[in-house]
Amino acid sequence: MIDARFHSRIEDIPAQAWDALRPDDNPFVAHAFLAALERTGCIRANWGWQAHHLGLYEDGQLIAAAPLYLKGNSHGEFVFDWSWASAWERAGGDYYPKLLNAAPYSPVPGPRLLAGTGPHAGARRQALASAMSTFAQRMNISSVHANFLRDDELAAFGNEWLARSDVQFHWQNHGHTDFADFLGALNHKKRKNIRQERTQVSSSGLAIEMRCGSGLSVDEWRRIHELYESTFDAKGNHAALTRAFFLTLGETLGDSVQVAMAHDGNDIVAMALFLQSRDTLYGRYWGGEVDVPGLHFELCYYQGIEYAIRHGLQRFEPGAQGEHKLARGFLPVRTHSRHYLVNEDFRAAVRAALVQEDAAVCEYAQHLHLHSPYARR
Repeated sequence: MIDARFHSRIEDIPAQAWDALRPDDNPFVAHAFLAALERTGCIRANWGWQAHHLGLYEDGQLIAAAPLYLKGNSHGEFVFDWSWASAWERAGGDYYPKLLNAAPYSPVPGPRLLAGTGPHAGARRQALASAMSTFAQRMNISSVHANFLRDDELAAFGNEWLARSDVQFHWQNHGHTDFADFLGALNHKKRKNIRQERTQVSSSGLAIEMRCGSGLSVDEWRRIHELYESTFDAKGNHAALTRAFFLTLGETLGDSVQVAMAHDGNDIVAMALFLQSRDTLYGRYWGGEVDVPGLHFELCYYQGIEYAIRHGLQRFEPGAQGEHKLARGFLPVRTHSRHYLVNEDFRAAVRAALVQEDAAVCEYAQHLHLHSPYARR
């Protein structure tokens, strides 16, 4: 018999057992990353997050798991369902709490149904999806949402789950030897623009470097968080990640954390924070207090591309949205989510709307591909 259990803390599940189920080393579903979010106050009920992780057990052994949260709002998800919530509440229902299968605050495609890579992985992923929808039915929760799924997880969700997709911009390493080699693959206009942007930064007097997170001091981490927080606040956004979380990053994830920094003398005046797996670099957070043309692109994109080439990484995913990334070598890639709405009439109405949305997303992606920055060969 397989027993489904829900856990209000990731630390109630042994880290070794959880991480053994990850099909790859994507850092955003690592036990250490999720535990650090909870332990340092980034996951809290008054911000709309309550851990409710799912584990499947057979003879007392964890055989599959999913990072799961009860959500009191739709902040920090990057798959936007505000209109669904509004429609359901206008009809007299309670949309929240809902159930979310995701990596918090991280619009990063990766594993969400952790079932290892063995012959039973597919069936166990299906069991995880079934356990989530069954829980929603039993507890009278409006919906379940699984965001930024891997392609090999999509088959785990039955026809009653609604399919949704979006577009991100990712950089692929085609065996580039260095940044100049990468530039050589672009068309003349894009190559010229990137050189001009990098020249603006190099002539600004700022010193640029990429550092491993495990080598940063406590004071440097405090400064990095200060830049992150002030930049979020200046744009009217909520800086959900606490200083305590930033201070633990280097300790908990070690060499998986990289930070590109701009120095004015001894002061860090801008930064971009990255996480990485064995083959992929992930751009996450930016913060800056100086207005230098091209500095954002330098730290968030060009330093990342150089790092990926230097270390032989295959991909660089700089984050959600942003058509401006296309001109800098990032190409459109489809992302996928699945959604289970308990009420059948509500599900049918949203399914009809998603047909139109999907056609628009497909057309948008095709349009983007027509404007590739790479030279035709």
